[in-house]
Formats: sequence, C-alpha cells, structure tokens
Amino acid sequence: MRVNTAKRIAADQFKSGISRVWIDTNSLEQVTESATRSDIKELINRHVIQVVPKKGNSTYRHKKRIVQLSKERRRGQGSVRGTKNARFPRKVRWVKTVRALRDELVKLKDQKSIDPKTYRKFYRLIKGGSIRSRAQLNSQIKSMGMMTEVGK
Repeated sequence: MRVNTAKRIAADQFKSGISRVWIDTNSLEQVTESATRSDIKELINRHVIQVVPKKGNSTYRHKKRIVQLSKERRRGQGSVRGTKNARFPRKVRWVKTVRALRDELVKLKDQKSIDPKTYRKFYRLIKGGSIRSRAQLNSQIKSMGMMTEVGK
C-alpha cells in the first residue's frame, strides 16, 4: 500500500487530519507491505504510525498586552482605530452634556436662585443646544440678571 493511502487510513482511525499523522521513516517497508485497515491498526498499536499532538497558541503575549492596556498603555495615536465620533458617539456626548446642564438647572431652581419662568426658558435653550457647559449656563443667567443672590 502507498504511504499516502496508509496516512489517510491512519488519519481516519485517529479522527484527525492527514498532516498530523507521523510515520516512522525506519519502518517504511512495513507500511508499504500492509494491505488492509487491520494492518494499519497493527502498525498504530506498535507505534510505527502515530498522531502528532495539536499545536496550541501561546497566550503569554496576549496576557502581557492585556496587563499593559489595563495600565492605560498602548493607547497612543498609532493605536487609535475609528473616528472620534465612533469612539465617543455624538449622541452619547449630547446626552451627557444635556443631563449635566439640566441637573444644574434643577439645582438652581431648588435653591430658589431662579424662578420657574427662568427655569423653563433656559430648559428650552439647553434643549436647543444654545448652551454648551455649566459655566456658560451660569454666566448667561447672571448676565441676564435672572439669578437672585438668595441661593448663592
């Protein structure tokens, strides 16, 4: 029997790929003389034909990289993938700023620094995107003279 055929039969026996079958080069004559599957089984039992263990991928480098990333390393300009808006979406940024501004507005109303009419007016301005930060909100309220000094 040909060596390739013997390898195929042995791979079938091992339930592995042909590339993992190893045949002892000193015993090639025995392999070529074998004629049946039972002969191949006999050679397997005598360890003339063996299966090579699967290769495993080492996780050392991956674990090392994870540790570095946890220390905020490997995040330089060359590692940045995706646009600014893909990494921190516009909608998420908008939600964060609007929530912060509305919290500030509620705080001012609870302190009675602004009256409900002013609260409603600035609530609408925040929703419209006219005001971008807490500092801008406070300065606009002060500049319009709508903040009473009771709260501050």
